[in-house]
Amino acid sequence: MRLENILALTHGKLINSPFVNSFENIVFEAKAVKRGDLFVAFDEAMIEDAVLNGAYGVIFDKPTQISDSEIAWIKVQDLQEALKRILRFILIDKEIEVYECNEIILKLALQVVTEPNFIALDGDIQKLYKTLSSIEKGAYILFSPEITSSELFTNIKKLPMNSSESINIIEQTLFETSFIYDNIFYERQLISPFFMPYLEQLLHLFKILKINFRLRKFTPIDHFEAVFTNKNFEIKEFGTSDKVLIFEKNTALIQKEIKFLQKQATWAKILYLIPSSALQSLTQDENSQLMTYKNKNEIKTILKEHQFHFALIVGVDKSILEKPLNKQTEISLFDFY
Repeated sequence: MRLENILALTHGKLINSPFVNSFENIVFEAKAVKRGDLFVAFDEAMIEDAVLNGAYGVIFDKPTQISDSEIAWIKVQDLQEALKRILRFILIDKEIEVYECNEIILKLALQVVTEPNFIALDGDIQKLYKTLSSIEKGAYILFSPEITSSELFTNIKKLPMNSSESINIIEQTLFETSFIYDNIFYERQLISPFFMPYLEQLLHLFKILKINFRLRKFTPIDHFEAVFTNKNFEIKEFGTSDKVLIFEKNTALIQKEIKFLQKQATWAKILYLIPSSALQSLTQDENSQLMTYKNKNEIKTILKEHQFHFALIVGVDKSILEKPLNKQTEISLFDFY
């Protein structure tokens, strides 16, 4: 890419008069720099090595000393924004189809094996650049605005509505589902029935785009995440205790998850713990069933003072527990229908 294009795209300021006027590749690690590359200095400590390895230019956003006046030194306001503008320019010529989804669908897509021409995006701007800068023309991209900036793309499509094939649940527990989709039986998938509507939208997209896929073993996606504990709230292996804490960081999912638990576990004693700041967003009927907390320290106090089978804890993740989560094993308890 030519130097004048880099300056125009990044809104950068060239602070010297270099002998170079174009670059071969954009690189973030000094050890990967080859002669002719443009080094993006997310780590200023790498600049010296990048120059020694043959970088023709350096983009930076912090005070930096020029060590070689023959190469280009480009000062920008923000490296993340600068790289985002470069990537947006590169993608314009790729003829890609970009679909927008919510965070849950995106995280499910990351666990599905698909063809190389379908990419579910996650990660920081450096990872995105590495993934998208070499993407083939005509590829399909799925992203969530909650994870990846929509400013990267010029034409974004909504997920197609599912009007035909749907998931047929054969057997379910609170945290495991056996189902049929498109005449294929998926037995005892470690995914809660709560996620089936989201998975259905994803599989329908694959069908519309004629993308071959394979479902592998699902793992927790940081939403409606079940953690089995003992009376001291020490984490136990999955399915081996009679107390389950269900963590949900996204307060926007409170109402859906409460309704799911009320419908699927009518026999159980369930606690609902939410941050005080989220109370006003709920209806009066739901408010009467909720307990609020102001800080993380109050959560364990509330849990210790009440008997329960399940506790839906909103606004935090499992890191509030004292011990790391053990390796999960196959569910052996709470197989309720």
